[in-house]
Amino acid sequence: MKKIILASLLALAPLVSLAAGEGPQLDKAGIDLEDKASLQRGAGHFFNYCVGCHSLKFMRYNRMGQDLGISDEVLKSTILPSYKKAGDTITVSMPEDLGKKWFGKAPPDLSVTARYRGTDWIYTYLRSFYLDDKRPYGVNNLVFPDVGMPHVLWELEGAKKAVYKTETNAEGNEHQVFEGFEQVKPGKLTPAEYDRFARDLTNFLTYVAEPVRVEREKLGIWVILFLLVFTGVAYLLKKEYWKDVH
Repeated sequence: MKKIILASLLALAPLVSLAAGEGPQLDKAGIDLEDKASLQRGAGHFFNYCVGCHSLKFMRYNRMGQDLGISDEVLKSTILPSYKKAGDTITVSMPEDLGKKWFGKAPPDLSVTARYRGTDWIYTYLRSFYLDDKRPYGVNNLVFPDVGMPHVLWELEGAKKAVYKTETNAEGNEHQVFEGFEQVKPGKLTPAEYDRFARDLTNFLTYVAEPVRVEREKLGIWVILFLLVFTGVAYLLKKEYWKDVH
């Protein structure tokens, strides 16, 4: 039995090491789920640039408004479509077959993207588009190679190209290593402004993925404190019960 377990671990070792070394370096998003202003800006960015293709099918308009401090009047006048009710979930009107036709695959729902991709992944992805004339839409993404999505935010960020340098490994083989981005065409926003834009949008998508996260974390502190106190009481009770036992 021990030999079988050892053989299995040895077989998986290359896969584990490969997975650990794969993928680009992710930038820290530095989000704050208690920053209501950032969450409101992020919601605005999503409904201005993303909702045409991407849904949030596990989030309701009125729940989002309550959590982010968006009044019903503002919600109805700026976000809620005329054919939707406040209690409806956030869906898109684009048929799935058209999504497949235009992008090769229907655009995914983003409700839980922050849960399985991570906030740093989203933040870095939004800032990692670069020009690539080999791709159908003329752009590629460093975090998501050969992505089917066009860079819908290019007017804000501008256009940039990926810069690579040639390095030689220990065996003497040359390979290309990503060095950075070079701005080709400026956008409407400065790099610092676009970074804040990406951070606010990431913050909003992180909230959507787990709306009760802030409350859960606060409640968790009280639960831990209760367990610590209860452990102390249980220990003292145990000593009292067993003090006469020899």
